[in-house]
Amino acid sequence: MEDILLKIRDVSKHFGGIYAVNGVSLDVKHGGICGLVGPNGSGKTTLFNTVLGLHRPDEGTIHFHSRCINNLAPHRIYELGLVNSFQLPRLFPQLTVLDNMLVAARGHQGDRLVNSIFLRERWQEQEKELIEEALGILELVELDTHAFSFASQLSGGQRKLLEIARGLMAKPTLLLLDEPAAGINPVLGKKLFEKLWDFSHNGTTFFVVEHRLEILFEFASWVYVMDKGKVVTGGQPRTIISDPVFYRAYLGEE
Repeated sequence: MEDILLKIRDVSKHFGGIYAVNGVSLDVKHGGICGLVGPNGSGKTTLFNTVLGLHRPDEGTIHFHSRCINNLAPHRIYELGLVNSFQLPRLFPQLTVLDNMLVAARGHQGDRLVNSIFLRERWQEQEKELIEEALGILELVELDTHAFSFASQLSGGQRKLLEIARGLMAKPTLLLLDEPAAGINPVLGKKLFEKLWDFSHNGTTFFVVEHRLEILFEFASWVYVMDKGKVVTGGQPRTIISDPVFYRAYLGEE
C-alpha cells in the first residue's frame, strides 16, 4: 500500500459568504510530483494557504504524516517538514543570493549562544557544509554565478528561481510550489521540473500548482483539477487530457 503523505478530507474555507474552497478531498502520496490545476480563481492558492496554516479550515481535516495539522501555526507545520515556495517571491533583497539560501537552512548550530562561544569549530564546519549545499542547489537552478549578488539585483524570473531554491534548501518532506515555471523561459522551466523530479527520488515530494500544463503533465504522476472551489476530477496526466471535465473546468470548453 502506498504511503499517503498529505490527506485532505472535506476541507472548506470561506470568506464571508463566498467559498474559496468547498469540500475538497485529495491525497498526495509519498514521492514524485503531484499537480493541481484549474482556472484562475478556482481556489488552488487558497487551498495551499490552508494546508500551510496561513488560513484555518472552516470545515474538514488536513493530515500530514497521519498527524492532524488543522490548528497548528505555520512555523509548527514548517518544522514537520511541510514547506512552501511563494508564487510571488518573498526574499531578503539586501542580502546576497547565497545568504538568502543560508537563512532557509535548518538547524544552524551558530544560532545558539553556547555553541557560538564554546563550539566555534563545530558551527563553522557546519557553515562550510551549508555553503557547499547551497551552491549546489543554486547551480541546479542556474543561479550559482549570482551567489554573491544581492537578491534585489536579480530579474523577476531569477527571483522566482531563488524562491524555489530556498524551499529546497530547507530539506522538506513535502514542498508546495505555486506556479514555479511562471516568469521563466520554457527551456529553463523544463530543466527546473527535471531537477524537481530528481529531488523527488531523494526524499522530497512536490505538490505543484502550475498553469504551464505542457511542462507539468510531462513530469507529474497524478493531477487534480479544481473549479469553483471544488476538485472536479483527478488522475494520471494522460487520463486527464482526455477527460471532458478537464476542458470544461480549465479551458471553459465542451
